[in-house]
Amino acid sequence: MIPRYTRPEMASIWEPQTRFKIWFEIEAHAADALAELGTIPKEAARTVWAKAKDATFDVARIDEIERETKHDVIAFLTHLAEIVGPEARFVHQGMTSSDVLDTCLNVQLTRAADLLLADLDKVLAALKKRALEHKMTPTIGRSHGIHAEPVTFGLKLAYAYAEFSRARERLIAARKEVATCAISGAVGTFAQIDPRVEQHVAKAMGLVPEPISTQVIPRDRHAMYFSTLGVIASSVERFAVEIRHMQRTEVLEAEEFFSEGQKGSSAMPHKRNPVLSENLTGLSRMVRAYVTPALENVVLWHERDISHSSAERMMGPDATVTLDFALVRLAGLIDKLLVYPANMQKNLDRLGGLVHSQRVLLALTQKGASREDAYKLVQRNAMPVWRGEGDFLQLLKKDAEVKKYLTDAEIEEQFDLGYHFKHVDTIFKRVFGES
Repeated sequence: MIPRYTRPEMASIWEPQTRFKIWFEIEAHAADALAELGTIPKEAARTVWAKAKDATFDVARIDEIERETKHDVIAFLTHLAEIVGPEARFVHQGMTSSDVLDTCLNVQLTRAADLLLADLDKVLAALKKRALEHKMTPTIGRSHGIHAEPVTFGLKLAYAYAEFSRARERLIAARKEVATCAISGAVGTFAQIDPRVEQHVAKAMGLVPEPISTQVIPRDRHAMYFSTLGVIASSVERFAVEIRHMQRTEVLEAEEFFSEGQKGSSAMPHKRNPVLSENLTGLSRMVRAYVTPALENVVLWHERDISHSSAERMMGPDATVTLDFALVRLAGLIDKLLVYPANMQKNLDRLGGLVHSQRVLLALTQKGASREDAYKLVQRNAMPVWRGEGDFLQLLKKDAEVKKYLTDAEIEEQFDLGYHFKHVDTIFKRVFGES
C-alpha cells in the first residue's frame, strides 16, 4: 500500500491489528461452538472471550515469535496464550492454519467490497447528475478518433453510468462468491472438528460455509473477485482516457477542474494538464496487474500448498486499496468536470457539415438512387470539404446529379442537428428509468 494512493478506511481493513482481531474472532467463535458440542469446557470458551475480546494484540511481539517459529498462525496463537492463560490450550482444537487464514481473507475481501460498492455509488451519482445536466448538449461522436455523427455529452455520461451499473452488479456477485468460510481441518475432511463448528463460525463472521474445501477455500472464487476488480479498473480507465482526449488543446470540449494555486508544469506556467485522468490510467493498470496472479493461484498442488499465499498478501491489500482510491478520485473528477458546450459546437461544425453525410446518403436512396450511386455522389462532394475546399451543403446544392433526386429544401432538411437526438429520451429512460 502506497500512502499517496491510500484512503484510511480501506487501509484499516488490511492493518495487522485488524487481521489479528479477525483471527481472534474466528478462534473464539470456534471455541464457542466446540464448547456447545462438549468438546471443550464452556468456561474455557468464556475465558477466551473475557481475556482477549478487548485486547490490543502486540504486533511486534507476534513478529518476534514468528521469527523463531517461522509460522504466522502459531506465532499468533502463542501470543494469544500469553493473554488468555492456561485455557488457551483449548483454542484451535481440530483446526488448521488455513481455516483461520482463508476465512479471515474472505472477511477482509467482503469488507473491502462493501467499501468499493459505496465508491461505485458515488461514481454513479456523479455520472447521473452530470448526464442529466448535459442530456441535450450536442457534441461530435468519434469512431477511430475521427468525427462520425453527432451525439450529446449526456449520452457519453449515460454510457459510463450504464457501464458502472454493470460493474456494481458484478461486484455484488463477486462479493457473494468470496464470502465463504472453511473450518474443516487438515485436508478438509472434518476428521478432527465437527462441521457444525464451521456453520457457527460462518454465521458469526457474516459468511456461508464452503460446501467443500481441500484445507483451503478454492481459489477460483478469489480469481473471480480480482478479475471483477480488474474489469472495474478498465471501466475507470476507459472514462479517464475519454477525458484525456477531450482535454487536448485541439479539442478542449471538457477538462479537469483546475484549482486556485494549482500548477501544471515546473517549466511552463500556462499548462493545465489532465493529471487526475492520467493518474487513473496508471492506477487501473496496477489493479489489472493482479488479475493474472489471481488466476494462477487457482492451480494448487493436491489438497493444499502455499504458492498462492505470498501473492495474496500483496494483491489483497494493493488491489482493493488502489481501486478504492481510483473510484473516489473518479467520482470527484466527474463532479467537478469543466464542460465547454461552445467548443463542442465549434468542433461539430469543423468539417463543414460532413457529419450529416449518412442522412444525405439515405435520402438519395429513398428517392430512387442505388446505394452505390448515392455513396459516390455523397463522397465526391465530401472529399473537397475534407480538404477544406468548400461547404458540404452548398456543394450538394450545386451538384446536378444530386439535384435529380433532392430539392434544395430536401437537402437542407438532412442538416438538422436535432434529428440525431430524437431518441435521447428513450435511451435515458433505458439507462436511468422513468425518473
